[in-house]
Amino acid sequence: MERIDGKAYAKINLGLDVLRRREDGYHELRMIMQTVDICDDLTFEKTAKPGITIRTDCEGLPVDGSNLIYKAAALLLQEKGITQGVRITLDKRIPIAAGMAGGSADAAAAMHGLNLLFQMGCSVRELQRLGVKLGADIPYCLVGGTMLSEGIGEILTPLPSPPACFLVVAKPDINVSTAFVYGNLHAERLTYHPDIDGMADALRAGSLQGITDRLGNVLETVTAREYPVIDEIKTLLKDMGAENALMSGSGPSVFGIFRERALAEAAARAVEAGQLAGQIFVTTFCGGRTEQMQDTDK
Repeated sequence: MERIDGKAYAKINLGLDVLRRREDGYHELRMIMQTVDICDDLTFEKTAKPGITIRTDCEGLPVDGSNLIYKAAALLLQEKGITQGVRITLDKRIPIAAGMAGGSADAAAAMHGLNLLFQMGCSVRELQRLGVKLGADIPYCLVGGTMLSEGIGEILTPLPSPPACFLVVAKPDINVSTAFVYGNLHAERLTYHPDIDGMADALRAGSLQGITDRLGNVLETVTAREYPVIDEIKTLLKDMGAENALMSGSGPSVFGIFRERALAEAAARAVEAGQLAGQIFVTTFCGGRTEQMQDTDK
């Protein structure tokens, strides 16, 4: 095969707790991660010329060695001793610097894609072992779905998918540095911790209300304080009928959970009319490994 097409799906956090700052500088986390139906499209093609080339429709996104896709491709090719070149084309839809693991999802899709393109035979576990060297969200993005995520994000336990519902995801026109958020979080001073175990139980019970009642993210204590628009969006979504609303990851994206599509669509229009976000999606949850690769060699 000479070409592979694939998709990289975004994630949100139904719950995000930070337990402590570790001696190595990382934070000990407990999170419920969930894939949503917002994705980037990627194409992987072998080239006669050695090296990694990245093309994208996203203006301002670096395509050199600082790009996480490039790093993932370089790591995997080096690990497997492959010297043939590859061209990677990225059509970007997942918001950037949004708390939705867009970069990690793209890197994970690159690892899946190159694994198939060059017939490396890597297991998912092997890809996860390599991927965590580049980013704590990559092991999750390699499998997706609904997961309890612990450690720095690399210890994953599958959970049942949430009940069917509709989401509004809104990303304000601001970019948030994950390093800034964690650097200004004082885990030892937190007085509130989301009920992660209760959230897991609600997922097992298939209770949407049990899930929405327990939405929580301790990183809001930093990001929402710095950017009040996050709370503005949350309030508006709930006023428009959301069961609950939450910031995803380190932000600034906010999502609301709705039982009816019509309510979600009306809420999305209200966010747009209020000029609270530049990127707005009405979407749903989706399961793991939806980034299936297709051989398009003619």
